[in-house]
Amino acid sequence: MIDARAVRFVIKPLVFIAALAPLGLLAHGAATGGLGANPIEAITHGTGDWTLRFLLLTLALTPLRVLTGWNAFARFRRLLGLFAFFYGCLHLLTYVWLDKFFSWGDIARDIPRRPFITAGVAAFVVLVPLAATSTAGMIRRLGGRAWKRLHRLVYLSAMAGVLHYWWLVKADVSRPRMYAIILAAILAVRLYVAWRQPSRTTAPSKSRASTSPTR
Repeated sequence: MIDARAVRFVIKPLVFIAALAPLGLLAHGAATGGLGANPIEAITHGTGDWTLRFLLLTLALTPLRVLTGWNAFARFRRLLGLFAFFYGCLHLLTYVWLDKFFSWGDIARDIPRRPFITAGVAAFVVLVPLAATSTAGMIRRLGGRAWKRLHRLVYLSAMAGVLHYWWLVKADVSRPRMYAIILAAILAVRLYVAWRQPSRTTAPSKSRASTSPTR
């Protein structure tokens, strides 16, 4: 089994570099003209795809930890979650800057008029407080239980992201359907694990009952 030092000093840096690779490929394509006839659309779709992929990878870590027994998977959740937010920021910036040229009036009219943009904005807005509270200090301030409740909203963001993609493509929904199936599988595993876990209050109550004096 790989020890904690190897995870921290070897695997996590490699994951960090790998997570930057999609951005490097997009930048290289933009510099060399390799993004096709519509580079703005290629950048928009590329950053959107990677936002959703990193969200699903983040959500998949806990089921993988449970299924494999390798607890080190939990060490990558924050890193991959922040990369999901990072690519989400790039995706939104591409729309606001390269597509709308910071025309806030057009953007304000666009959001309620086009449902796929409404879903996309909702997915991003949900990610903002999750990214803002991803530090160890915020976990201490909020308390572990409240922090966990807040970060369950990541499922809502992923659902809105899949819906955003589905409504965007309209005709060929094969890729958003694949993402939807993956998300459904992750949710099914999480629900199964939660159902199989014994109640935390059962054991203490039995202990108190066995040690209390009879009357």
